Amino acid sequence: MLEKILHRNNLNEAYRRVVRNKGSHGVDHIPTSELKSQISESWNEIEAQLLDGTYQPSPVRRVEIPKPNGGKRKLGIPTAMDRFIQQAINLYLQRIYDPSFSNSSYGFRPGKRAHDAVRKAQEYVNDGYRWVVDIDLEKFFDRVHHDRLMRTLSCRVKDGRILRIIRRYLQAGVMENGQTQTNQAGTPQGSPLSPLLSNIVLNELDKELESRGIRFVRYADDCQIYVGSRRAAERILRNISQFIKKKLKLKVNKEKSAIDRPWKRTFLGFSFTLHRDSKIRVAKQSIQRAKQELRRLTSRKWSLAMSDRIKKLNKFIVGWRNYFQLAETTSTFRELMAWLRRRLRMIRWKEWKTPKTRRKQLLSLGVTKAKAFEWSNTRKGYWRIASSPILHRTSNDKYWRQLGLKSLEAR
Repeated sequence: MLEKILHRNNLNEAYRRVVRNKGSHGVDHIPTSELKSQISESWNEIEAQLLDGTYQPSPVRRVEIPKPNGGKRKLGIPTAMDRFIQQAINLYLQRIYDPSFSNSSYGFRPGKRAHDAVRKAQEYVNDGYRWVVDIDLEKFFDRVHHDRLMRTLSCRVKDGRILRIIRRYLQAGVMENGQTQTNQAGTPQGSPLSPLLSNIVLNELDKELESRGIRFVRYADDCQIYVGSRRAAERILRNISQFIKKKLKLKVNKEKSAIDRPWKRTFLGFSFTLHRDSKIRVAKQSIQRAKQELRRLTSRKWSLAMSDRIKKLNKFIVGWRNYFQLAETTSTFRELMAWLRRRLRMIRWKEWKTPKTRRKQLLSLGVTKAKAFEWSNTRKGYWRIASSPILHRTSNDKYWRQLGLKSLEAR
């Protein structure tokens, strides 16, 4: 089996994926752009070590990124070489394990994505299952039980060398502030192998839910169960929490897990409307986070040419629009775009600074002399003037499109 993982075709595909994904450097500070030369120089020796069982992975580099709901998410960034080896293992094992995974599992699987999970959740809601059990696993990626995971892997992976390599990756440790700390549990987020291993662990939860005839949708460690009554939801939460604790050796976060109506909960950034035929909408929290980022990009304190600002805004707009295009409530996009244009008009007004410049600019936009004189001398604040009829008509949607601003509404 290890020889198949190290086959040239599999390695070539692993290399392409690592380079395409780019990513930050590991503890050796070698970027993925230099992986090709590193393979040319060192691969024969590394391959021999992998085959004879002496290869020792480097520890991962600790990186913390902010969570959407506050706090920090800890990532472990492997070296480019370890990323390459893990990707090769992942590609081979994915073909073995994926056919056995539940159809209700959507995270990190070929041919499945977050939008599919949200559509399935909508289907359950519209079928009348209007209570949701929202299960949050406490520090899931930090708590995966190594021995239990290796025992599960050994049922299908019969090559002991592969099992030894995977265990070494699990226990390679984390380097933080120049010191390496050993791992006793968990699969570091940020490694190519981690998503597959998490699906292997949680596949047992999927099979347990399926055996009980429970309707659910899972994306990585985000799991929502859909039922027809609150009483059924309470019973399922109690029983499944016990299963997760005793069988999987994991812990349910009681503070974040909840029983509620689907339109009051968030799933992968989306929620649902309170209709008989419920529609997918952008969750309020996602809109708030979008506004927070747009406020940063349109801060009046940030001195930046409008053309450069629009380039940065377009990068965010296109990414956000592509992900949330699934939403069926178009008013969200229209209102957010109107709010953004008002922010930009506020910046424009500040850029013009003096009454003379403002009068000149208003005249160039087709405003009459009397109105240009009147508004250029106004003492209204930036935010208020940004929604005034004089600016609203002159620097409208068409004006910003001509400057290159992309739209959230053009889905």
